[in-house]
Amino acid sequence: MKRHIILLAHNIRSLWNVGALFRTCDCFGVQKVYLTGYTAVPPRREISKTALGAEEWIVWEYVRDPLEVIARMRKERYRIVALEQDKRAVALQEYLPPAQICLIIGHEVLGVPQELRDVSDDIVHIPMFGKKESLNVSVASGIALAHLRTTVS
Repeated sequence: MKRHIILLAHNIRSLWNVGALFRTCDCFGVQKVYLTGYTAVPPRREISKTALGAEEWIVWEYVRDPLEVIARMRKERYRIVALEQDKRAVALQEYLPPAQICLIIGHEVLGVPQELRDVSDDIVHIPMFGKKESLNVSVASGIALAHLRTTVS
């Protein structure tokens, strides 16, 4: 099955994380990246440094309001999936991804806001086995995208 993946990156404060997200999206064949809220957009030297040019060929769009993107994705029959720790969240490895996914990632410290989790169809989390309760947003996105791209459902 050909899986279509869209990434919605909301309020990512680090330009280096934004660059790493572009590079990761290239690796996993993400169809489009939506940058929302105060997430920085190319061209920026800091983004290019970690993206290694991926920001030049990955399709992306800036939309201030993430709810607008979610409404678009719903019309196109994408399943809205937030990557966040939440009482509704299922472990990533237990999640069987559908054919069309819009993965939402959020702020490095605050995560995906509750208002976006509330409108998500599903919420997934990465189980943590150490002392820390979270990963860097670009690392977590890479783990999630690898699962979403390679899991056969």
